[in-house]
Order: sequence, then structure tokens, then C-alpha cells
Amino acid sequence: MPTLARRLLTRSLTAVQRRGYAVGSTQSPDGIQQGVAFSQLLKRVPEDALRNPELAPMSAIDGETRKMNLFQAVNDAMSIALATDDNAVVFGEDVSFGGVFRATTGLAEKFGKDRVFNTPLTEQGIAGFAIGMAAVGHTAIAEIQFADYIFPAFDQIVNEAAKYRYRSGNQFNVGGMTIRTPCSAVGHGGHYHSQSPEAFFTHCPGIKIVTPRSPIQAKGLLLASIRDRNPVIFFEPKNLYRAAVEEVPVADYELPLGKAEILKRGKDVTVVGYGAQIYTLENAIQLAEKRIPGLSCELIDLRTLLPWDVDTVVESVNRTGRLVIAHEAPKTSGMGAEIASTVMEHCFLRLESPIQRVCGWDTPFPLIFEKFYMPNMVRCFDAIKKAVEY
Repeated sequence: MPTLARRLLTRSLTAVQRRGYAVGSTQSPDGIQQGVAFSQLLKRVPEDALRNPELAPMSAIDGETRKMNLFQAVNDAMSIALATDDNAVVFGEDVSFGGVFRATTGLAEKFGKDRVFNTPLTEQGIAGFAIGMAAVGHTAIAEIQFADYIFPAFDQIVNEAAKYRYRSGNQFNVGGMTIRTPCSAVGHGGHYHSQSPEAFFTHCPGIKIVTPRSPIQAKGLLLASIRDRNPVIFFEPKNLYRAAVEEVPVADYELPLGKAEILKRGKDVTVVGYGAQIYTLENAIQLAEKRIPGLSCELIDLRTLLPWDVDTVVESVNRTGRLVIAHEAPKTSGMGAEIASTVMEHCFLRLESPIQRVCGWDTPFPLIFEKFYMPNMVRCFDAIKKAVEY
């Protein structure tokens, strides 16, 4: 390599690492331990798991917990759904032997291959089959192997499932339908195994959109989604399948759909995210509160994206006067745009600074440039800093 080119490359790499855009290390120069493994949000002991007010009844009913990662929690939720509902079925590509991410491991052996079975490789067919089964009274739990491949099923979901109840004047519905699908970045997925397509569906009345951040959340939200009398798309951040580990209550429980959770109270800026992005925002807040003395950030996990919890976010922004939103999906027409617009309508006179959005870029999801595409800790920190110093 010519000397000048080598010098420029070295200088560029040094600048990137100094700004924190390289993620090879789990610890930043500020001492922030980055990543899910170091998160303070995960409930790693039973007492913490059962201290959640939404799980408080569990301590009286059954205090037993078991260590699970996210895909094991998803598996446990489906096992409970199949055990408690004789009309429940699980199907999709390769699910009978556990699926690509092993989320359905053991279900076919436990409940039989007439209730847990493979389908042909046709996403449109999987969605159409789910609609048909739900229409005649079954609880249809379908898997689309990767969210990137949900688009062949788009017409079935938005033109059939979402409108089934409306077009029949509430005579018929497919409320028993739930579609599970792994989404978001995984570090090496490229443009066909890394996308976050939730905003395509949040534009569609008649369905619910849910995404969990942790095993406890995954189990409770998936059971609630399966039992909700509306069709639900359940986006599972696949990079959390094995990375996120918690003590999960063994018993049957549900967590509320349409309700956000305030993970950290604060008074100066509201920070909103969902799914795997929550852990990046946790690190960004730690960095901001370390570098800006006295700063207090509030962190909110939306959990449900349609319908999203307007009241919780608006109440928070009316207190803090500032808002930062982050998600992996592209910025234009993303979930952040809807939140920003709604908050402007409700909080305009209380805002102290422009609303900040930190998102994926408006490009196809890259492979070798994934580290630059992601809304990482430093980009989120910069947005918090910009909001509070405006």
C-alpha cells in the first residue's frame, strides 16, 4: 500500500475509534461497559425479576423462576400457549425441528406434529394459511423465518388480516393470528438478514405490532399477543436471542400490550426506544450523565409500536421538555417520525429544544459498513447532548 494511502487509512481508523464508532471493544474510553452482557436493565436474580409491579402477582402465585435467554423465553411462551389452548398451532419454515434460531425446539415432540409443523417456503402462503386457520377459530402462531422476508406476505397481512373484522362488520375476525419474526441487526446479516421493517406495518390499522427487549418481556408480551383478539406481528430482535439472559417466572403470565415501560426516571430529557436499541440507549445515557454533571435522563421502552403508548411519552416530555428517539430502521417515515409528530402536537409549548432522532441511515442495510449504519452509543449520546445544550 502506498505510504500516503496507508497514512490516510490509519488516520481515518483512529478517528473512528476515538469517536466510538468501532464496536470491537465492550468498554469505551469513559469506562462505559457496552452491550447486553453488562446491562443493568436485565433481571438476573429471582428477587429482581419478581419486583416488577407488572409481575407482582407472580410472587404470590408462583415464585419459581428459571434462567432463560430470549429464544428460550419465546419457546416457553409458545409451550404454555399450546398447553392451555387446544386450538393453538405453531407452523412455519423448519419449525418442527426447532427453526433457524431454535425457538421452537422440542415443541413438535411435546405437542405432536399435527400442532407444530413445517410449511413450504412461501411467506405469502404462511400468512394466508394463518388467516384461514384463525378465521375458523384456531389460534394460529406463524413464524416468518426472517423479518426481511415478510414482504411477500405483505398483501395478506395488510389487505386481509388487518381488514377482516372491518370488512365483515365484525361478523368474522382473525384475532387468533400471531406472526413471529426475527428482526434487526445481528452483526453479519447484510441487507437480507438485518432489516427492521416495523414501520411498514405501523401504518396499517387493524393489526398490533410488538417487540420485546428481554426474556421476561418476550414471554409475557408473546403470551399476551397470542391471546389478544387482534392479529399481532411480534418482532423478535435476533441479536438478543442468546445475548439477553434473565431469571424468568416459570408460571403463565402476560404483560400489557399498548403500554410503554419507564425503565429509568429522569428530569432533563426523555429518551425513547424499543427492542435491542434499549441497551444502546442505556449506554448513551450512562455516558451523558457521566460527561454532563447533574444531567438526569428518563428512559422509556415502547414495547408495543401499534398502538403505541402516547400518554406515557407525552407525560414524560411535558416534564423534561426534551425528547430523543432512536431505532435501527431508516430515519425517513420511521417510527421516530410518528412519535416526534405526535409529541409536537401535545407538547409544543413545553419543548425546550428540537426533537432528536437517531436512526439507521436511508440506505439499504450494509454488510461491511454495519458499524457505521447503526445508531450506536456515541450517536445517541451526541443527540442527548444536543438536546440538553440547545
